[in-house]
Amino acid sequence: MSYAFLFKYIIIGDTGVGKSCLLLQFTDKRFQPVHDLTIGVEFGARMIPIDGKQIKLQIWDTAGQEAFRSITRSYYRGAAGALLVYDITRRDTFNHLTTWLEDARQHSNSNMVIMLIGNKSDLESRREVKKEEGENFAREHGLIFMETSAKTAANVEEAFINTAKEIYEKIQEGVFDINNESNGIKVGPQHSPSNSSVPLGGNSSNSSGNCC
Repeated sequence: MSYAFLFKYIIIGDTGVGKSCLLLQFTDKRFQPVHDLTIGVEFGARMIPIDGKQIKLQIWDTAGQEAFRSITRSYYRGAAGALLVYDITRRDTFNHLTTWLEDARQHSNSNMVIMLIGNKSDLESRREVKKEEGENFAREHGLIFMETSAKTAANVEEAFINTAKEIYEKIQEGVFDINNESNGIKVGPQHSPSNSSVPLGGNSSNSSGNCC
């Protein structure tokens, strides 16, 4: 399926916070309770509609271990959006956010949209990080914030789509140079003026699923 824009995402955060599960839930609408640790980088893709246009999200899921940090850094450079994930049941994953954020901002383009995600909201009884703490951190650092559950799919769609909407708005405002693919944005065939009057069709129900 053709698209108007392709947005590159990167998912970052400590090991075991549910990065791969979030990606799988978004692209395949399924939850895998036991997931091998990501080695290096994994990949997923999905089409979503925004403002009547088809947007392709190309999502890179990175390893949280320190040993792979240099590989992860190389993916920041070409990303338009980042999902920074912590586990609400593990205080240490929240405490490490500052380091992840510094790394992201140092190695990415300055306009990259960052969504802070407190994952595993289904485990309320084991919560160690209050929702207000996540909200405050996001406010202090200029991030979007959402709590999600990769298991129940709560807010997973919204997290990926709201990030895309923010990127799309920045394109409309002229913040992103869409002719520079190093910003993590690629103009697709649908974007050309000759296609602008053609009904774009497609909706979230039939554009989900298939990778690439």
